[in-house]
Amino acid sequence: MQEWYALRDVDQVDSPALILYKDRIVENIARLIRSIDDVARLRPHIKTHKSAEVSAMMLQAGIQKFKCATIAEAEMLASAGAKDVLLAYQPVGPKAERLAVLQEKFQSTTFSCLIDNVQSASAINSTFQKHNRTINVYIDLNVGMNRTGIVPAVAFDLYTACSSLKHIAIIGLHAYDGHLRDTDMTIRTRQCDDAFAPVVDLQEKVDKQFNKKLVIVAGGTPTYSIHSKRKSVECSPGTFIYWDKGYEQILQEQHYLHAALVLTRIISIPSPGVICTDLGHKAIASENPLANRVYFLNAPDLLPTGHSEEHMVFTTSNPEQYRVGDALYGVPHHVCPTVALHEEATVVESNHVIDRWINISRKRKISV
Repeated sequence: MQEWYALRDVDQVDSPALILYKDRIVENIARLIRSIDDVARLRPHIKTHKSAEVSAMMLQAGIQKFKCATIAEAEMLASAGAKDVLLAYQPVGPKAERLAVLQEKFQSTTFSCLIDNVQSASAINSTFQKHNRTINVYIDLNVGMNRTGIVPAVAFDLYTACSSLKHIAIIGLHAYDGHLRDTDMTIRTRQCDDAFAPVVDLQEKVDKQFNKKLVIVAGGTPTYSIHSKRKSVECSPGTFIYWDKGYEQILQEQHYLHAALVLTRIISIPSPGVICTDLGHKAIASENPLANRVYFLNAPDLLPTGHSEEHMVFTTSNPEQYRVGDALYGVPHHVCPTVALHEEATVVESNHVIDRWINISRKRKISV
């Protein structure tokens, strides 16, 4: 029986390559929608797939709100027909101007962005004043990740200071807790609840003093199973769409299918028990230790020993199984930056190549 991942026409695909399995993408979208009480509470992050075609599949399934990290990703979403796009980033420098131009270009899409300080909020306000427009914003809260945001305890003062700005409209709170990755769901839940409590306190304080109920956009993939049970919170998983080995190992309560693999070939066997593939740094995310970069479905015994720009070297205790030219199918440990390395993806259905999709928003700039 043909394995689900094996291409019957593999000789048509040069390597290294990103391979997408369309039926598995469809199933992952369906599983996400089934995992929540209301599809309107889904705001998937599209940094994983960066694809207009995949965005269109989610729109067709009923998902209407999205989150992204770059102006190019926001433009791709608007071009695909998304009606609500949150740029989960505080635009500084030219990014604020680009966002204003994007808003003018795609007037049927509602855009929003993040703020975490008065100076940036004022600069964004000035940019949109120049364009005679207003932008929705979310206050970015630092709930423990220490990457961006303002701690909830002092965020009320930020809301108060910015509430008089005429060209930004504070509509929500954004709380990303991607640092919470304990494999024990009980521990992760307790940590998530503790981090989330000040967010609710802030929401209630603003409501009480300003009579304004702010929307809360919370979490990513690691805490999705927790936040999805909070009836008034919008959730932003991203990796679900393709899934990867890293989250499969950590998030055992989530059950998605591997829908994106890397195809590589053995290009040399330089000595007994040593094989070299064409899966270099340019084709697979390499920020993790060497042992945590790729896992081969049809070669689980391979142990990585070296990695460079165009080569990845492995040892095997079963050298008789391998020949130069053999195709290997690998699950990325971290799929999001792996996708960003590939300009296009080969799309497969029923073990056959059916299309090629451009990962259009891996670019920093599309048109705006």
